[in-house]
Amino acid sequence: MSDFQAIADRVEIDALRAEFTDCVMTRDYDRAASLFTEDGALRMPNIPAELVGREQLRAWGRKVPEIVDFLLQNSHPGYLRIDGDAAVGRTYMQELGRGRDGRVELNWAIYHDRYQRTLDGWKFTERVYEVRYQDPTPLTGTAPIIDYEKYAR
Repeated sequence: MSDFQAIADRVEIDALRAEFTDCVMTRDYDRAASLFTEDGALRMPNIPAELVGREQLRAWGRKVPEIVDFLLQNSHPGYLRIDGDAAVGRTYMQELGRGRDGRVELNWAIYHDRYQRTLDGWKFTERVYEVRYQDPTPLTGTAPIIDYEKYAR
């Protein structure tokens, strides 16, 4: 593998991680599901939820607006090791959300990731969300009402 290929792989994987955050922020769970391999998994032990396959990811996304008032995610690229057509890495997260039931979560967390090169580029084969710090302090602000479909591309 050339140095240029290694650089291209890193750029593509970083773009994949950033696109996932964009999907969550814009509630585009169909697009989020497309970032995973057909049998890819998203595991969130803190909820608990284990979503395997694109259809489970899409189904979860359809439920999110009923459960979550709003969710803000900031991701920061972390460790990445590429080995041919597979890779492992971590993405560091800061996340703030409020449930429809009023429950608040301010998390600092890590996504432990596995990636696979496919014909359509790099995809997640697994993301495991590990919360390292959680603060349930009630929020005093409000979330604006936004028509997300208006801004979807």
